Amino acid sequence: MKLQPLRVPLLLLLLLCWGEYRASQARFGRLDRWVRAGFQYLKLHLCRRASLSEAECKRLSHLHLSAVAVYASESGADRVLAVLPDSQSAGAPEPSRDAHDAVLVLDPSPGETFGHPLGLFYVDFNVTKKRCGHMDGIYLGEECLTLAMKTRCVNQLKRRRGRSDHARVRRSGRAERGGGLCETHFLPLVVGVRDGNRTQRLRCVDHPDFARCPLPLPLASPSVPMSSCELNKNTRRCHQQPLATHLSCRLYQTCDHAVLLSGGWQQQITFQRHVQNLQLFYKMLRNNGFHKDHIKTFFAGNGQVAAKETEGVYPATEKESIRNHVSYICRKQHCADSLVLYLNSPTRNDGTMLLWDRNGNGVAELKERYSVGELLSDLAGCRARRVLLFVEQSYSGALSKRLRGSAKHPNVLLLSALPWVAVAESWASLLPTQCLIDHLSKNAVMPHLRDTAAGQLNVTLAGAPCNSTPALTEAEMRREYMGCQNLPTALWHQSQRRTQEQSD
Repeated sequence: MKLQPLRVPLLLLLLLCWGEYRASQARFGRLDRWVRAGFQYLKLHLCRRASLSEAECKRLSHLHLSAVAVYASESGADRVLAVLPDSQSAGAPEPSRDAHDAVLVLDPSPGETFGHPLGLFYVDFNVTKKRCGHMDGIYLGEECLTLAMKTRCVNQLKRRRGRSDHARVRRSGRAERGGGLCETHFLPLVVGVRDGNRTQRLRCVDHPDFARCPLPLPLASPSVPMSSCELNKNTRRCHQQPLATHLSCRLYQTCDHAVLLSGGWQQQITFQRHVQNLQLFYKMLRNNGFHKDHIKTFFAGNGQVAAKETEGVYPATEKESIRNHVSYICRKQHCADSLVLYLNSPTRNDGTMLLWDRNGNGVAELKERYSVGELLSDLAGCRARRVLLFVEQSYSGALSKRLRGSAKHPNVLLLSALPWVAVAESWASLLPTQCLIDHLSKNAVMPHLRDTAAGQLNVTLAGAPCNSTPALTEAEMRREYMGCQNLPTALWHQSQRRTQEQSD
């Protein structure tokens, strides 16, 4: 009899658990309905609605569920808005026009760095079949699923010309990785219309039939708003050792320098593999004689720290520091022998790199992005003997095209710019005595180079001849080419006088 009073609470607990289970099943059933309908729509219609290459369209047509990652917004009392960092529409979203009940994102390339076509769908409840049809949506009985496309972009004009013209543009290849595309390339910031804190409501979902969610890199320490850090730089939580660029170049000495840039843009698309890429490339540079003080790494935002093995790590929020450092190394006479840049950031379809969303508003503002034009401006007329660009990100074709037509970058070589190549991994095995051209041939990845570029690759990463007779000893390599070398005083002053005469 003493146990009898416990029966009612136990029964209530069972009923609550059963109710929660039924509700969970209902939510999963609804989400399952969305993702399967969206998946079929992507396979059948995305190539008609977007400017994808023939190869991408063929891959989409053979896509399996297990190759697609699923993201959906959390349910809430209020409707939501989706903010895209690369949107070309003017102004912020308007709640009265742009709010929806839910947002669904299907990522057909979860293994690639962001900056590739995604399927972004808006979900609206209580919409009639007729109205859903006018919205060009998918009517699911209880919801209307609509593929979201960016406004003010080239594709809308192409569709007005007719499907035959659009297909001809796609077949010609001019639309491949071009600018002004309508399709979505990044996860949006999804916020409630009444949420003043702008909390991200979009979450990756581990659906049993779809791809597993990628593991984002956890925050190493609590994040502090950038505005707070700028107001008080002396607090321990905001402390960041400033980059002393002017100490990078010493008198009567030339060195090999490197800049590693991995923006990430936001926490949700910054993964453990980005840290591993930095580790691999950093270790390769050190094995090839680069001094740790001459390898500067810019990674993610506040509270995210790259691997312990990499030293000299700064947040990618510091765009001015990044540009000043690259420009300084390039402008300083005899500062750099080999200047290496490794780029692994989310990228817009015009080649612009996204650094980090400093203010958390989801919009890539001028201080939060690094364009192809800005990079080439920083490298123009670079006085390093050679500048080597290792690019592991999307839409590198824009950078390649600008370099091939430039007379201001004769010593700049773009290596490993193909989107399907794991650049850091493929170059991790580079030996100090190995010729760059030989390593490219060995890995069967030959980038598009100028006619004169092949001759510039007949050296090691540190600039040593790789086919000398007799072969250089390890001691000679380290003394004469790797790391830093002292310059004769006469050569230094001769260069100084030549520079002064040119400026006069």
